Amino acid sequence: MNKVELESRLECLMDEINFLRQLYDEELRVLQSQISETSVVLSMDNNRSLDLEGIIAEVKAQYEEVANRSRAEAERMYQIKYEELQTVAGKHGDDLRSTRNEINELNRMITRIQSEIDGLKGQRASLEAAITELR
Repeated sequence: MNKVELESRLECLMDEINFLRQLYDEELRVLQSQISETSVVLSMDNNRSLDLEGIIAEVKAQYEEVANRSRAEAERMYQIKYEELQTVAGKHGDDLRSTRNEINELNRMITRIQSEIDGLKGQRASLEAAITELR
């Protein structure tokens, strides 16, 4: 589009905006005149009494119910976690006892083998001494 077309379009849009603004202003005047001619009569029933004590008691009861549910849920979660930890601790205790027994058995085996090695070293020394004498 060239400049002339754009200027022409701008002028048309400005005219449309002005027309819509005038239409809006006219409708606003009509509505305001209708409102000013209308009178409203409200009657209020002020015989209601607020039962604040009842409302407070109801809110307190709801709060206590929520607190009791939360406490029960926390205790349940604690009990589950406690039982899980007891199970894990028992398993680790059993594993520890088993490992200690294995260590003790291996230490006894090491001592026995060390004794055998010392005995074999003694035999070897005597055999070497005997070989040396025979030569």
